[in-house]
Amino acid sequence: MIGMSISALAKQGGVGVETIRYYQRRGLLQAPPRPSSGEARAGMRRYGEGDLRRLRFIRAAQVAGFTLDEIGELLDLDATRDRSRVHVLATQRVAALDAKIDDLQRARNALSRLAGRCGAPDAGPCPILDAFDPR
Repeated sequence: MIGMSISALAKQGGVGVETIRYYQRRGLLQAPPRPSSGEARAGMRRYGEGDLRRLRFIRAAQVAGFTLDEIGELLDLDATRDRSRVHVLATQRVAALDAKIDDLQRARNALSRLAGRCGAPDAGPCPILDAFDPR
């Protein structure tokens, strides 16, 4: 197999080319070496299945809420099989997600109360607009 261009890798990984370059700058993905001038497709880097697998790992970890720094650590831990540290990271991420869910639930409840009061046709200015006005 000759390998994939960066655009093919991006397409198969569901990201843009600039995202791949960003991951490379962050050290999450390696840029393959450029072929020498005597080789076919000189100058074009080719990516393999391992690169695609790593890209999909990064994307799945992001969906799970991990930061790019945490994903870098997870990728490093994958090589060592340090399950205890992975467990700690996952537990911390669950706690952070729970806190975010609590914050979002409080915001939702507050906005819902304001929306109920704003829907009343009778009295003065809308309480939602007043709540957001820093006067």
